[in-house]
Amino acid sequence: METILELQNGIGQHRLVFTPSVIEISDDAILAHAAREGDRVAFGRLYERYSRMIHGILLARIPRPDVDDLTHDVFLTALRQIHTLRKSSAFGGWLAMIARNRATDYHRSTPEVTELTEDFPGEDSPQAEAILILEKIRSLPEAYRETLILRLVEGMTGPEIAERTGLTAASVRVNLHRGMKQLREKLERRNVHE
Repeated sequence: METILELQNGIGQHRLVFTPSVIEISDDAILAHAAREGDRVAFGRLYERYSRMIHGILLARIPRPDVDDLTHDVFLTALRQIHTLRKSSAFGGWLAMIARNRATDYHRSTPEVTELTEDFPGEDSPQAEAILILEKIRSLPEAYRETLILRLVEGMTGPEIAERTGLTAASVRVNLHRGMKQLREKLERRNVHE
């Protein structure tokens, strides 16, 4: 599709220029714009699309039992603050920043507590192994930690992570590659010491 532009040069003459249309607006940007205009259904669709990402970002930073509540908290904050979103196309990065800030606030206001209950999984259970691996992922640098959790726990693809978080596809690939390498090393060290 071509666009016709009328340009005026410095001496008052006009000319028509045919340019290919290069502006693409993503579905998410359209939904974010509608949500900014007060469309709650559009915001609900954004919730459906971004809830796994937010869950993963929080899971990389805070204790598992609090992740679900804080995921909802992030979206409530976003709903209240959507009017501050300057560019609809930046919704994913804006929402990710709200989640990261909420995780930081959580650590400022919540004392570190470890609670053991009767239903705590035994050492050899699959749940215990998953918890151990999650803790190993959480010990990685932040960029790797977040990207790995979005991929391994939330099941997002590399391109999906890039699109939703605002990272470049190359950054996601590098973070996943380096993060997996560091995770393997940590797990191998654990197996050697057993």
